[in-house]
Amino acid sequence: MANLGKTGLIRLSEWLYRGVSTPVTVTAVIIFTLFILLVLPNMVGRLAEVAGVGVSPDTSFIYSAADLYAMTEAYGEVGRTYYIYQRFTLDLIWPLVYLFFFAALITFLYRRLPQQSWWRLLNLLPFAGVLFDLLENSAASMVMYRYPLPTPVIVQLTPIFTLAKWVTISLNFGAVLAGIYFFIKTRLAQNMSSGRSY
Repeated sequence: MANLGKTGLIRLSEWLYRGVSTPVTVTAVIIFTLFILLVLPNMVGRLAEVAGVGVSPDTSFIYSAADLYAMTEAYGEVGRTYYIYQRFTLDLIWPLVYLFFFAALITFLYRRLPQQSWWRLLNLLPFAGVLFDLLENSAASMVMYRYPLPTPVIVQLTPIFTLAKWVTISLNFGAVLAGIYFFIKTRLAQNMSSGRSY
């Protein structure tokens, strides 16, 4: 079973290397940039406006179960309802946007590495970020929905999902920076090799 899962992940990685082209990567970067500049600030601002509170589980890095209950209470009924609505509308689009961005960009930057290099599998890292993001949204929404009833276990897991999300997203940025290094190094080596061939 483990080998089947490993094979499936490798096939997904290879499928990305076959499908991601320069135009696809440019499109991913443009969509990501527009979403960051135009959509995301409005999402955060609108939630703060409706809930009357600027803090959110999604934008926090480290918090406790008690902190989550405090946020839930501070939101009020209208704020909690809007939080849940936003998590399952616009906030379903955002993970797909950064999945497209990171998967395309990492694939583009690492495609010149040797086929056997394990570094090439880093184009699968964005999928982990999206998984933790969706788990965080679902868990936090459950806590909001059930309030004032307690939601044991889920309320303890939500901060873990959030931390895992931010750590994974940070690793994605790290993979991009490492990919830029590999990309430049490979291009310089190719240029030097072409120069010697003359």
